[in-house]
Amino acid sequence: MKETKTDHTIQFYDKAFDWLLDKGPAILIGIALLFIGLWLIKLFSRWLKSGMHKKNVDPSIKPFFISLTVTVLRILLFFTVMQFIGIQMTIFATLVGAIGVAAGLALSGTLQNFASGVLILMLKPFKVGDNIVAQGQEGTVTNIEIFYTKVTTFDNRLVVVPNGKLSNEVIINISTKGSRRLDIEMKFSYGVDYDELVKVVEECIADSDDILKTPEHRIGVSVLEESGYKVMISVWINSHGFNDNKLKFQQNLMKMMKNSSISLPGTTPK
Repeated sequence: MKETKTDHTIQFYDKAFDWLLDKGPAILIGIALLFIGLWLIKLFSRWLKSGMHKKNVDPSIKPFFISLTVTVLRILLFFTVMQFIGIQMTIFATLVGAIGVAAGLALSGTLQNFASGVLILMLKPFKVGDNIVAQGQEGTVTNIEIFYTKVTTFDNRLVVVPNGKLSNEVIINISTKGSRRLDIEMKFSYGVDYDELVKVVEECIADSDDILKTPEHRIGVSVLEESGYKVMISVWINSHGFNDNKLKFQQNLMKMMKNSSISLPGTTPK
Protein backbone atom coordinates (compact mmCIF):
# COMPACT_ATOMS: atom_id res chain seq x y z
CA MET A 1 0.00 0.00 0.00
CA LYS A 2 1.45 3.40 -1.07
CA GLU A 3 2.14 5.98 1.64
CA THR A 4 0.26 9.24 1.31
CA LYS A 5 1.36 12.82 2.00
CA THR A 6 -0.66 12.74 5.20
CA ASP A 7 1.32 9.74 6.44
CA HIS A 8 4.62 11.57 5.88
CA THR A 9 3.31 14.57 7.78
CA ILE A 10 2.21 12.39 10.68
CA GLN A 11 5.65 10.71 10.78
CA PHE A 12 7.38 14.11 10.77
CA TYR A 13 5.29 15.38 13.67
CA ASP A 14 5.85 12.13 15.56
CA LYS A 15 9.63 12.44 15.16
CA ALA A 16 9.53 16.12 16.11
CA PHE A 17 7.46 15.31 19.18
CA ASP A 18 9.85 12.54 20.19
CA TRP A 19 12.82 14.92 19.68
CA LEU A 20 11.15 17.57 21.84
CA LEU A 21 10.45 15.04 24.56
CA ASP A 22 14.08 13.90 24.40
CA LYS A 23 15.88 17.26 23.96
CA GLY A 24 13.28 19.73 25.16
CA PRO A 25 14.18 19.68 28.89
CA ALA A 26 17.88 20.04 28.09
CA ILE A 27 17.18 22.99 25.77
CA LEU A 28 15.01 24.74 28.36
CA ILE A 29 17.61 24.20 31.07
CA GLY A 30 20.31 25.40 28.65
CA ILE A 31 18.40 28.59 27.92
CA ALA A 32 17.92 29.13 31.66
CA LEU A 33 21.64 28.56 32.22
CA LEU A 34 22.42 31.05 29.48
CA PHE A 35 20.35 33.83 31.03
CA ILE A 36 21.57 33.05 34.55
CA GLY A 37 25.17 32.97 33.31
CA LEU A 38 24.83 36.32 31.52
CA TRP A 39 23.33 37.82 34.68
CA LEU A 40 26.18 36.48 36.81
CA ILE A 41 28.77 37.78 34.31
CA LYS A 42 27.13 41.21 34.51
CA LEU A 43 27.35 41.15 38.31
CA PHE A 44 30.98 40.01 38.11
CA SER A 45 31.75 42.85 35.69
CA ARG A 46 30.36 45.40 38.16
CA TRP A 47 32.31 43.82 41.03
CA LEU A 48 35.50 43.81 38.95
CA LYS A 49 35.04 47.46 37.97
CA SER A 50 34.46 48.44 41.61
CA GLY A 51 37.48 46.44 42.78
CA MET A 52 39.78 47.99 40.17
CA HIS A 53 38.55 51.44 41.18
CA LYS A 54 39.37 50.75 44.84
CA LYS A 55 42.82 49.45 43.87
CA ASN A 56 43.47 52.64 41.86
CA VAL A 57 44.14 50.69 38.66
CA ASP A 58 45.20 52.97 35.81
CA PRO A 59 42.13 54.30 33.91
CA SER A 60 43.77 53.42 30.60
CA ILE A 61 43.68 49.69 31.33
CA LYS A 62 40.34 49.29 33.13
CA PRO A 63 37.92 49.38 30.14
CA PHE A 64 40.04 47.04 28.03
CA PHE A 65 40.65 44.54 30.84
CA ILE A 66 36.98 44.44 31.85
CA SER A 67 35.85 44.04 28.23
CA LEU A 68 38.37 41.25 27.63
CA THR A 69 37.31 39.40 30.80
CA VAL A 70 33.60 39.67 29.99
CA THR A 71 34.14 38.48 26.40
CA VAL A 72 36.12 35.42 27.53
CA LEU A 73 33.48 34.51 30.14
CA ARG A 74 30.68 34.83 27.59
CA ILE A 75 32.51 32.55 25.14
CA LEU A 76 33.05 29.96 27.87
CA LEU A 77 29.38 30.22 28.85
CA PHE A 78 28.32 29.70 25.22
CA PHE A 79 30.46 26.56 24.90
CA THR A 80 29.14 25.21 28.22
CA VAL A 81 25.49 25.72 27.24
CA MET A 82 26.00 24.13 23.80
CA GLN A 83 27.73 21.15 25.39
CA PHE A 84 24.94 20.77 27.96
CA ILE A 85 22.26 20.82 25.25
CA GLY A 86 24.13 18.06 23.44
CA ILE A 87 25.52 19.91 20.44
CA GLN A 88 29.00 18.60 19.66
CA MET A 89 31.44 21.52 19.56
CA THR A 90 34.59 19.55 18.72
CA ILE A 91 34.93 20.73 15.13
CA PHE A 92 33.97 24.29 16.01
CA ALA A 93 36.42 24.38 18.92
CA THR A 94 39.20 23.04 16.70
CA LEU A 95 38.47 25.70 14.09
CA VAL A 96 38.48 28.45 16.69
CA GLY A 97 41.76 27.14 18.11
CA ALA A 98 43.39 27.07 14.68
CA ILE A 99 42.23 30.63 13.98
CA GLY A 100 43.54 31.70 17.38
CA VAL A 101 46.97 30.22 16.74
CA ALA A 102 47.19 31.86 13.31
CA ALA A 103 46.07 35.22 14.71
CA GLY A 104 48.57 34.89 17.58
CA LEU A 105 51.44 34.31 15.17
CA ALA A 106 50.36 37.17 12.92
CA LEU A 107 49.90 39.58 15.83
CA SER A 108 52.86 38.47 17.97
CA GLY A 109 54.43 41.94 17.96
CA THR A 110 51.11 43.61 18.75
CA LEU A 111 50.42 41.16 21.57
CA GLN A 112 53.89 41.84 22.99
CA ASN A 113 53.18 45.57 22.94
CA PHE A 114 49.83 44.93 24.66
CA ALA A 115 51.40 42.78 27.40
CA SER A 116 54.14 45.37 27.89
CA GLY A 117 51.55 48.15 28.08
CA VAL A 118 49.69 46.29 30.82
CA LEU A 119 52.92 45.82 32.78
CA ILE A 120 53.85 49.49 32.40
CA LEU A 121 50.42 50.63 33.60
CA MET A 122 50.51 48.23 36.57
CA LEU A 123 54.16 48.49 37.66
CA LYS A 124 54.47 52.22 36.81
CA PRO A 125 58.21 52.54 35.97
CA PHE A 126 57.15 55.98 34.72
CA LYS A 127 53.93 57.97 34.55
CA VAL A 128 52.44 60.77 32.50
CA GLY A 129 54.42 63.96 33.13
CA ASP A 130 57.73 62.22 33.88
CA ASN A 131 60.85 63.07 31.94
CA ILE A 132 62.48 59.92 30.59
CA VAL A 133 65.32 58.84 28.31
CA ALA A 134 64.39 55.83 26.17
CA GLN A 135 65.31 54.59 22.70
CA GLY A 136 67.79 57.46 22.38
CA GLN A 137 65.05 60.03 22.98
CA GLU A 138 64.68 62.37 25.95
CA GLY A 139 61.39 64.07 26.67
CA THR A 140 58.19 64.22 28.69
CA VAL A 141 55.69 61.35 28.74
CA THR A 142 52.41 62.79 27.48
CA ASN A 143 50.31 59.64 27.12
CA ILE A 144 50.57 55.94 28.03
CA GLU A 145 48.32 53.74 25.89
CA ILE A 146 47.87 49.98 25.72
CA PHE A 147 50.13 49.53 22.70
CA TYR A 148 52.20 52.73 22.54
CA THR A 149 53.68 55.44 24.75
CA LYS A 150 53.89 59.01 23.48
CA VAL A 151 56.85 61.18 24.45
CA THR A 152 57.23 64.87 23.58
CA THR A 153 60.89 65.84 23.27
CA PHE A 154 62.24 69.13 24.56
CA ASP A 155 62.40 70.47 20.99
CA ASN A 156 58.66 69.70 20.65
CA ARG A 157 58.80 66.50 18.58
CA LEU A 158 56.25 63.77 19.25
CA VAL A 159 57.88 60.32 19.56
CA VAL A 160 55.60 57.27 19.57
CA VAL A 161 57.41 54.31 21.16
CA PRO A 162 55.97 50.75 21.10
CA ASN A 163 55.54 49.47 24.64
CA GLY A 164 57.42 46.28 23.77
CA LYS A 165 60.56 48.37 23.26
CA LEU A 166 60.13 50.13 26.59
CA SER A 167 59.70 46.90 28.54
CA ASN A 168 62.79 45.25 27.04
CA GLU A 169 65.20 48.20 27.04
CA VAL A 170 66.80 50.44 29.66
CA ILE A 171 64.62 53.39 30.68
CA ILE A 172 66.08 56.36 32.54
CA ASN A 173 63.41 58.12 34.59
CA ILE A 174 64.77 61.60 35.21
CA SER A 175 61.82 62.83 37.27
CA THR A 176 61.29 60.07 39.79
CA LYS A 177 63.94 61.33 42.26
CA GLY A 178 62.79 64.94 42.05
CA SER A 179 66.25 66.45 41.58
CA ARG A 180 69.25 66.14 39.27
CA ARG A 181 72.91 66.95 39.65
CA LEU A 182 74.47 69.47 37.28
CA ASP A 183 78.19 68.92 36.68
CA ILE A 184 80.23 71.71 35.10
CA GLU A 185 83.93 71.19 34.39
CA MET A 186 86.09 74.22 33.54
CA LYS A 187 89.79 74.55 32.80
CA PHE A 188 91.98 77.38 34.11
CA SER A 189 95.64 78.25 33.90
CA TYR A 190 97.81 77.90 36.98
CA GLY A 191 97.91 81.69 37.13
CA VAL A 192 94.27 81.73 38.30
CA ASP A 193 94.06 81.70 42.09
CA TYR A 194 91.98 78.68 43.13
CA ASP A 195 90.68 80.23 46.37
CA GLU A 196 89.47 83.30 44.50
CA LEU A 197 87.81 81.05 41.94
CA VAL A 198 85.97 79.07 44.64
CA LYS A 199 84.82 82.31 46.23
CA VAL A 200 83.24 83.52 42.98
CA VAL A 201 81.54 80.16 42.39
CA GLU A 202 80.17 80.12 45.94
CA GLU A 203 78.73 83.61 45.46
CA CYS A 204 77.09 82.56 42.20
CA ILE A 205 75.52 79.51 43.85
CA ALA A 206 74.27 81.60 46.78
CA ASP A 207 72.65 84.11 44.38
CA SER A 208 70.89 81.38 42.37
CA ASP A 209 67.40 80.62 43.69
CA ASP A 210 67.16 77.56 41.44
CA ILE A 211 70.07 75.75 43.12
CA LEU A 212 68.90 73.38 45.87
CA LYS A 213 70.41 73.67 49.34
CA THR A 214 70.38 69.90 49.82
CA PRO A 215 72.17 67.82 48.77
CA GLU A 216 75.15 70.12 49.25
CA HIS A 217 77.09 71.35 46.22
CA ARG A 218 80.71 70.39 45.61
CA ILE A 219 83.63 72.32 44.14
CA GLY A 220 87.02 70.72 43.58
CA VAL A 221 90.00 70.20 41.28
CA SER A 222 89.22 67.27 39.00
CA VAL A 223 92.31 67.12 36.74
CA LEU A 224 95.85 68.48 36.83
CA GLU A 225 97.51 69.01 33.44
CA GLU A 226 100.66 70.66 32.19
CA SER A 227 98.76 73.60 30.74
CA GLY A 228 96.47 74.12 33.71
CA TYR A 229 93.95 72.53 36.05
CA LYS A 230 90.28 71.61 35.72
CA VAL A 231 87.64 72.45 38.30
CA MET A 232 84.45 70.40 38.74
CA ILE A 233 81.37 72.25 39.99
CA SER A 234 78.47 70.00 41.07
CA VAL A 235 75.14 71.51 42.10
CA TRP A 236 71.62 70.09 42.47
CA ILE A 237 68.60 71.35 40.53
CA ASN A 238 64.94 70.32 40.35
CA SER A 239 64.30 67.72 37.66
CA HIS A 240 61.52 69.74 36.06
CA GLY A 241 62.99 72.74 34.31
CA PHE A 242 66.49 71.27 34.57
CA ASN A 243 67.73 72.48 31.18
CA ASP A 244 66.39 76.03 31.63
CA ASN A 245 67.97 76.30 35.10
CA LYS A 246 71.23 74.86 33.78
CA LEU A 247 71.49 77.52 31.08
CA LYS A 248 70.60 80.27 33.55
CA PHE A 249 73.18 79.17 36.13
CA GLN A 250 75.97 78.81 33.56
CA GLN A 251 75.19 82.27 32.20
CA ASN A 252 75.32 83.85 35.67
CA LEU A 253 78.54 81.99 36.48
CA MET A 254 80.19 83.27 33.33
CA LYS A 255 79.12 86.86 34.04
CA MET A 256 80.40 86.78 37.63
CA MET A 257 83.74 85.35 36.56
CA LYS A 258 84.15 88.00 33.87
CA ASN A 259 83.40 90.74 36.41
CA SER A 260 85.98 89.34 38.82
CA SER A 261 89.75 89.04 38.55
CA ILE A 262 89.47 85.51 37.17
CA SER A 263 90.50 85.01 33.55
CA LEU A 264 88.25 82.64 31.70
CA PRO A 265 89.80 80.19 29.21
CA GLY A 266 90.45 81.91 25.91
CA THR A 267 90.37 85.45 27.38
CA THR A 268 93.17 87.88 28.05
CA PRO A 269 94.16 88.12 31.74
CA LYS A 270 93.20 91.34 33.46
